[in-house]
Amino acid sequence: MIDGKNTSSLTDSKGFFQVKVKSDAERIGILTFGSGLIEESISGRTEINLKFGVSATQQKTDQEIEPGDEGVNTGYNYVKQKNVTTQVSKIDGTNKKYASYSTVYEMIQREVSGVRISGTDIIINESKDFFGNVPALLVVDGTYVKDFTSISPNSVESIEVLKGTAAAMYGSRGYGGAVVIRTRLKN
Repeated sequence: MIDGKNTSSLTDSKGFFQVKVKSDAERIGILTFGSGLIEESISGRTEINLKFGVSATQQKTDQEIEPGDEGVNTGYNYVKQKNVTTQVSKIDGTNKKYASYSTVYEMIQREVSGVRISGTDIIINESKDFFGNVPALLVVDGTYVKDFTSISPNSVESIEVLKGTAAAMYGSRGYGGAVVIRTRLKN
């Protein structure tokens, strides 16, 4: 981005990019999946190396993120909700309004748009391949599971529904998206 306007420029496989800018341009920025928007002043420079990444000091857990600036589990790390660049829906299981739900499936279907429940499969945005529907990958406290039937809605701390490219970190397993649950009972 140059001065807040999209240039549609992409990096090559090694992270190099080239973009032409007008002489009066002031800021250059890049949009990343994990770090959101990173900007730097141009200040007459002809070569700019933008560095980004998540260091141990930048990673935050849900408990360290201030109220009103909650984090979303993108699979790689926690990102502030306002900096998420992919489709992620979050349910705060600690909210008392979810206490009336009898299953986690009911909770997800009623609270997240674009989700359909088929038995114990969760279908996100009608994802399909040549053989039919592709169910979402189900993850509980970092472990892959076959279903959520044994999880009580009262034990859920948070649910993140990763749609489309948001589930890319799971590789081909995440083709149909992913549903990531953190329980209050985790060790």
